[in-house]
Formats: sequence, C-alpha cells, structure tokens
Amino acid sequence: MSSPAGKAKASDTSKPKDGETPTQAVRIMESSQAQVVRHLHPVLLASLFLARFSTLVADPVSTMSSAIPVVVVVQVTYAITCLPAAGSQIAKPAKKLRPGEKKKPGSEGTGPNIAVTTLVALILSAISALALHAVLVLFGAPFLTHVTQTFFCSTHLALLGLFPLFYTRGVSSKDWLEILSARAPIDEAFGGLMGACVGAWLGAVPIPLDWDREWQKWPVTILCGVYAGYLAGKVLGGTLAFGVRLGSRLD
Repeated sequence: MSSPAGKAKASDTSKPKDGETPTQAVRIMESSQAQVVRHLHPVLLASLFLARFSTLVADPVSTMSSAIPVVVVVQVTYAITCLPAAGSQIAKPAKKLRPGEKKKPGSEGTGPNIAVTTLVALILSAISALALHAVLVLFGAPFLTHVTQTFFCSTHLALLGLFPLFYTRGVSSKDWLEILSARAPIDEAFGGLMGACVGAWLGAVPIPLDWDREWQKWPVTILCGVYAGYLAGKVLGGTLAFGVRLGSRLD
C-alpha cells in the first residue's frame, strides 16, 4: 500500500511543469477587415486555380511558375490581415498614460515587426520547398525526370501549408514538435497544412489509372489535391475542428 507522501509525489509528477503548457490554437483577428479577408481568401484561391486549370494541364511548368507570385501576394495579404504574427501573444502592451502625463521615449508597447516576420516566413517557406521536393520523391515522384514540375509543386505546397504556420509560430521548437507529431491544436493554419498533405497524397491516386487523360500527367492531380485539401482543411480548422488535438484522441 503506497503512503500519502508517495501519492502526493506521483500527483506532482503528473502535473505539467512551468513553461511546458501546450500550444494554443491561433485565432483569427477579430477586426471586420480580417473577417472579410478570411472568407474571401479560399474563394479567391479556388477561383484563381480553376481559371488556370486548362493552362495547367497544357503547360504545367509555366503555369505553376507564373502563379507563384500571385499565390505569394494572396498568402501574405491573408496572413498580415487575419493572423497574429509570431511573438504577438507575448508582446508587451503599451502603458496607459494618466491625465497630463507625457509619453516617455521607449515606453511604447513592443511587438513583432510584421515586415520582418513576413520576410522570414517567406524565406523559410522557400527553404522548406526543397525539403518537400525530397519528400515527394520519396513518396514516388519522378527522381531523374520532371524535376522542375516537382519543385514548383512543392513550392505551392510550402506557400499554402507552411507559410501561415511560419508566420504565426515562427521557429519555436516546441510548437513545431507538436505540429510535426500531429499533436498541435487544429486551427486554420495547421488545418490547411494537414489538408494540403492529405490532398497531395490522394491526388496521386488517378495518375496510374489507365484512363489516358491529359490531366493525369505529373503533377496536375497532385496540385489539385494540394489546393482542394488546403482549402478544405483551412475552413474546417477554423470552424468545426478548431482547437481539436489529434494526439489526445490517439492516446
């Protein structure tokens, strides 16, 4: 029979230590402008993709490459308008001045630099595109052929699925360990990444089928799955699945 002291010690070890609180789902900003952009964002991405689908089938390389700057603008606008930048949750609020009190130099609230955060997120997304290229090859993408097609496909995947996470999470090892282990709480950014990855995997299904269709060539169906999965995951992550932790359900 265990002693009361032993029970107390066991209960103490089961409690989370200070600084080890789990990550929180990222909420969309509450401004009316953020809400408008939040709902227009998936509609705009879907419309742009559908409008260029025929050219994507005819010439995947030039279509994907020319679409990258457009996707960058759309994603950056969405992130800056709707998402809190990495570090904003711990930013020091500005001190409220008393009547007649003058503002002292350096007393203003500190927060993340949006321009720097955006630039760093874009750079990390570009680097991640190389890693995603290798992942696609490991999952069956052509190794010696269609290199350009695979790289541009991985770039679109990085901009859609990873850029919002780099913008909101930064390079926090704690956050990324939970994301990579699928234990992070689902929100629009993480839901979009999961949806894009699942969509890319499902998009490979029609390629080997003997249908002899032009749109079956690499990587048209993969990119279709990436966009469809990202949009579905983003919408579900911000609504029905918001705050859900897959890891807690698997334990």
